[in-house]
Amino acid sequence: MKQRVVVAMSGGVDSSVAAGILAEQGYDLIGITIKTYRYEDVGGNQGNESSCCSLDGINDARAVAATIGFPHYVLDFSERFGAEVIENFVDEYLAGRTPNPCVICNRRIKWEEQIRKSAALGANWIATGHYAGVRRDARSGRYLVSRGRDAAKDQSYALWGLTQESLSRTLFPLAGLTKPEARALAAKYRLPVAGKGESYEICFIPDNNYERFLRERVPALNAVSASGGELVMDGKVVGRHRGVPFYTIGQRRGLGIATGSPVYVTGIDAERNRIELGTADKLAHRGLAARQLNLMKYADLRSGLRVTAKIRSMDAGGAGLAHTDGDGRLRVVFDTPRKSVTPGQSVVLYEGDDVVGGGIIERALDERESAQPQSQNDA
Repeated sequence: MKQRVVVAMSGGVDSSVAAGILAEQGYDLIGITIKTYRYEDVGGNQGNESSCCSLDGINDARAVAATIGFPHYVLDFSERFGAEVIENFVDEYLAGRTPNPCVICNRRIKWEEQIRKSAALGANWIATGHYAGVRRDARSGRYLVSRGRDAAKDQSYALWGLTQESLSRTLFPLAGLTKPEARALAAKYRLPVAGKGESYEICFIPDNNYERFLRERVPALNAVSASGGELVMDGKVVGRHRGVPFYTIGQRRGLGIATGSPVYVTGIDAERNRIELGTADKLAHRGLAARQLNLMKYADLRSGLRVTAKIRSMDAGGAGLAHTDGDGRLRVVFDTPRKSVTPGQSVVLYEGDDVVGGGIIERALDERESAQPQSQNDA
């Protein structure tokens, strides 16, 4: 009897090729596309929906399933997505943090909800078109994510929040492929999306205009913006800002002041409605603290572990020492200072190509807190 797999289909090339590979390997497939938001609630670019989970994406996924020859269903998860992903996105920006909604969506919606649905459909696995690997470590028995073969397309960073249960039931058919190889397979399988372009925007902000989205979602922001708040540099007020949610650490453009030399957003104080500015050197920090930790490769890091830590999706990563405290919080101390440690973003820890785990950046550490502790590797 063929093993049944639920394929998460966005309507893009990658998830479509993943389905083609699994069909070629003889799996019994069921395609699922999730509707994550109501189009009338998010605004922006509704006439040209190209993001994942969009109307065009749903139609493309259905066409791919028909071409390959397996059933396809659309599931409406918009209520839970709104409560857990969109509201979190808004709350984080209002608090002066810069969130990564895809991380939360991956864990809470794309995996937990689809695994629940796959069980009801009698499926052994779920599969996605991510460029990443998954395996069970023989020594520890734990499941972990690893980088995909295509370094330019590697998506392991966004998967750090997946649970052991989710990983134990996940297939990544594109782990060993490059993007050009995937496109070649799309042509070989004669998929109707073979020439489709890529989407990079957040799915529920199809026009990629965060400010427009936040102002429409939280009308009170317009009144706050009208009165503004303080732009502060070296302890002095140098101007007014247009609202805390519209700034992020490391931002240089759109500050509305002229200083004669480049300045950046170095701090965001939502409680005092203040944006702090400084020169590039003020962006560098030796460490960070993170919350909502999820570990994959090891059960804990209390003894410390040498890692490469990425602090944003396109970051090359920096070497440092990671360890957890008694409360389960993560602290990472870098060998050399890193620029633009941004609260709300994810820090993802790597040991070689393996994802050790990750968390949500809470704050940068000051020099005193960044005193380099000793790891078990150094003892």
